[in-house]
Amino acid sequence: MTYLPPTFRALHEGWTLTAADLPEGAPEGVAAAIAAGVPATVPGEAHLDLRRADLIADPFDGDNEAAQQWIGDTEWRFTAAFDWTDDGAARHDLVALGLDTVATVELNGAEVGRTENMHRSYRWDVRGHLREGANTLTVRFAAPVPEAEARAERNGSLPSVNHHEYNQIRKMACSFGWDWGIDVAGAGIWKPIGLDSWSGARVASVRPLVDVVANADGHDGILNAHIDIERAGDDGDVEVAVALTGPDGDVVRATGTVPAGSDAAVVSLTVPRVRRWWPVGHGDQPLYEVDVTAGEGSWSGRVGFRTVELDTAPDAAGAPFDLKVNGERILVRGANWIPDHAFLTAIDKDRYARRVADALDANMNLLRVWGGGIYESDDLYDLADEHGLLMWQDFLFACAAYSEDEPMRSEVEAEARENVARLSPHPSLVLWNGNNENTWGSVDWGWAGRLGGRAWGDAYYSELLPGVVSELDPTRPYSPASPYSFGDYRHPNDERYGTMHIWDVWNRVDYRVYADYKPRFLSEFGFQAPPAWSTLAAVVHDEPLDPFGHEMLVHQKANLGNAKLERGWQGHLPDPKSIRDWHWTTQLNQAQAIRFGIEHFRSLTPHSTGTILWQLNDNWPVVSWAAVDFDEHRKPLWHVLREVYAPRLATLQPRASEEARANAWEGLEAEPDLLALILVNDTGEAYSGSFTVTRERFDGTVLAKATVEARVDARGATTVAVPAETAAFGDPAAEFVYAVPSDAAAGFAPAYRFGAEVVDQRLDTEPLRVEATAADGAVLLRLTATSLARDVFCHADTVDPLARADRGMITLRAGESAAIRVESPAGGDPEAFAAALRCANDLLR
Repeated sequence: MTYLPPTFRALHEGWTLTAADLPEGAPEGVAAAIAAGVPATVPGEAHLDLRRADLIADPFDGDNEAAQQWIGDTEWRFTAAFDWTDDGAARHDLVALGLDTVATVELNGAEVGRTENMHRSYRWDVRGHLREGANTLTVRFAAPVPEAEARAERNGSLPSVNHHEYNQIRKMACSFGWDWGIDVAGAGIWKPIGLDSWSGARVASVRPLVDVVANADGHDGILNAHIDIERAGDDGDVEVAVALTGPDGDVVRATGTVPAGSDAAVVSLTVPRVRRWWPVGHGDQPLYEVDVTAGEGSWSGRVGFRTVELDTAPDAAGAPFDLKVNGERILVRGANWIPDHAFLTAIDKDRYARRVADALDANMNLLRVWGGGIYESDDLYDLADEHGLLMWQDFLFACAAYSEDEPMRSEVEAEARENVARLSPHPSLVLWNGNNENTWGSVDWGWAGRLGGRAWGDAYYSELLPGVVSELDPTRPYSPASPYSFGDYRHPNDERYGTMHIWDVWNRVDYRVYADYKPRFLSEFGFQAPPAWSTLAAVVHDEPLDPFGHEMLVHQKANLGNAKLERGWQGHLPDPKSIRDWHWTTQLNQAQAIRFGIEHFRSLTPHSTGTILWQLNDNWPVVSWAAVDFDEHRKPLWHVLREVYAPRLATLQPRASEEARANAWEGLEAEPDLLALILVNDTGEAYSGSFTVTRERFDGTVLAKATVEARVDARGATTVAVPAETAAFGDPAAEFVYAVPSDAAAGFAPAYRFGAEVVDQRLDTEPLRVEATAADGAVLLRLTATSLARDVFCHADTVDPLARADRGMITLRAGESAAIRVESPAGGDPEAFAAALRCANDLLR
């Protein structure tokens, strides 16, 4: 949570929600209740207050989204009464840490301030407006949708990807809807609000910037605490003190002075033999407590000592995008992050903790906070700090052109300065990024004709934002955009340079096209599927359920989304025969598409140094690219991610032999003519050992077998040719190639290569024997394959929506066994969970 000083008194009780005038479309019967005043929760949002008062139905259910559009067209008013007594403090400030969005703030009927930006805080000196005893605070919000439209009409519309003019105001872009998000643009006091009564000096901001210096004894940590103060009137010297407490309780102290006439000081201290902070998989995450006092003011936070670099220097292949922490290159295995709930105030630290666990359990080491959301909560960053999960934070510009005129420019600078300072203590934050796809859009999305010579925001990404980062936090690298090619006269989405987004797969072409790309770093790519069955069925009530039913399409926001799902499985899976088969087919196809892509991209290590999947999470129940759905079910995709994002990966990939490369025409890629076993080793220890590679029939008959030796360096990759006799399919529809390390503890999961897609394979449609038993308050499913069983998954939520299976997407060879443990709060019948098992084979029935 953002640090609040002891002088801050929250004003979170006794709020009432009313409206200026209800617009056309508001349902009958709510006007009187709203006029009388609806109890409001602060921090909170108008939608949630109306829901708690039972004045609206669940916004996520059915087609309620359309029926509730009037909420975004309404001017909402939040009012609270509070008592106040002068405690003798020199200053009494009203502090609003987050108002969403365009608002007028009144105290006892007098206007004290106006706001334009939900992404920053505001502070007003209200000494002249407070009264002894009873006081009334009112926050009046402009209706967000009409306000954005009015500004577009007044100032000129700018290109964007939404039916609303979201780029006209500094409000969370995806609150207006997205191709995975519900349109619930509303209003509210979304962060703490209260009175800060203080004297002498207060701590306005602390930026505890760190460095690490090597020496003969190891490493020294350097802390440079940049302390900004505000004075209540006295202009004399202000003594400042910094105490740094290490994870073992050792304390290092230093003092300094903010001299008269100044409002800033830097206090530096050195930590001998500092314990460095590392990303997950590279080392530990020791955190140091920082306590700052300045006069009567104080601040507390935490830091971790590490260095961060971004290497984009040109090389023979173009230009890499290499993140380095403490000098070590990080092979990124990540996902994009969107706000975890459409209503931000419904996200608590426990929910954040569960999403962080989802990421870590899937072997991720980085989350990218996407630019259509928010500057994320300190709760999320605290968890990332503790677990070594790297964070990439976009500045909040997404898929649109943005005005560079006032007042927008001043608001952008204010939010950037505040959030760069606020997030500076967090060691997990390793990159600031200027925008999401705007630079690409300016080139490829036909903006020039619509802009008519107007600026589109480039000055933010090339000047203002890098200037703010350089001034306030030069310890972290900055990237102007994602995707971005880091050089003049380069297309922003050129695979040879920097970061790339791949969206022709999903939108236009088959997922096998992933193999045509060799990106240096892939920061967006993905494939859709519906959420868990229970998540979907709870909000979609079409009779009968149908992929193109009305409410189903309400919960599918992508353009032609369900048609793209259908096109996507063609050539891979048979056409489904029922809605249940459709659900399983699309989930399976998503998982197989991303498995195919990530195995290919990781096989390019070290040419390619990272993938960031779109996306980890959902903000409501929806068909989307997410690996974890809104009800927190781990989709089949998540289980595949856990395997393909494992630190050690074995994959069988087509490669061109030396002869083929030698005979290729100049400038043309050599055609693959052999099968290779590629080992990627993202651990700190080298691997040396043997792999057994077999080609066998689905019934277990071994057709060919070979043993290959391999060695791969720490954080490296190696390629080993598979003997042709083992690699060559005799009957592609009934055979597969399988590679497994001789040492079962080596950390490499088995690698498979199939001669045909599922739709063309002669798979046994009933390849499993299942024994289901109750065990220790859970259900144990013991599986034995009588023939090859591809991608076995238990849809446990169809039995109990709260049930969770510990494993999924298991492929078993004939004769192999595995067990799935299902935790079921409702105590589901073991046989029911056995019946909830699906595999790719059964789609061929």
